Amino acid sequence: MFTGIVEELGEVVAVENLGDASRFRLRGPVVTEDAKHGDSIAVNGVCLTVVDTADGEFTADVMAETLNRSSLGALAAGSRVNLERPMALGGRLGGHLVQGHVDGTGTIVERTPGEHWEIVKIALPAALSRYVVEKGSITVDGVSLTVVDAGNDYFTISLIPTTLDLTTLGIKKAGDPVNLEVDVLAKYVERLLGRGSADLQDLEEIKEMER
Repeated sequence: MFTGIVEELGEVVAVENLGDASRFRLRGPVVTEDAKHGDSIAVNGVCLTVVDTADGEFTADVMAETLNRSSLGALAAGSRVNLERPMALGGRLGGHLVQGHVDGTGTIVERTPGEHWEIVKIALPAALSRYVVEKGSITVDGVSLTVVDAGNDYFTISLIPTTLDLTTLGIKKAGDPVNLEVDVLAKYVERLLGRGSADLQDLEEIKEMER
């Protein structure tokens, strides 16, 4: 579990194509200082398992499912990435609960600079728009952000100087893809409400059979 508070702006060192998977080597001295084999590190919001670490770098295997659902497949040596270690129990929850399980990708539509911030408009798949609400939380490339405006096929976010300076969102441009993870609580509520309706229907059918 993560919080969406990026710890480090890392870099892809190498990408090895394994056919139906890829092996990434990434540089991140901060996130690897206590990392070991089997640990998790979020890369642009995608939870990856550490294979090995050495000299401030770590290796992770990325399967086809992850490559298909996220923008990691577009990364190459030299690409900058947002890195975050899992939250520690008992620590502060600075952002919101983030699983590192990407729901899909969006596309940056436009950027509007302000005096002390920047408004970014992002297009998203229609299937995800119902989970995005004004003032709600969303994770963009692993960064926990508050939604400013939510439309049927887009949303906007406001980026402060710290986010622009310390994450890849400061260098992304219009047309670039971004990984999106919506609030998991919204998905659970939707599922439970749907199951509740089905349960009521089943109960009515049982009662009808008993008559």
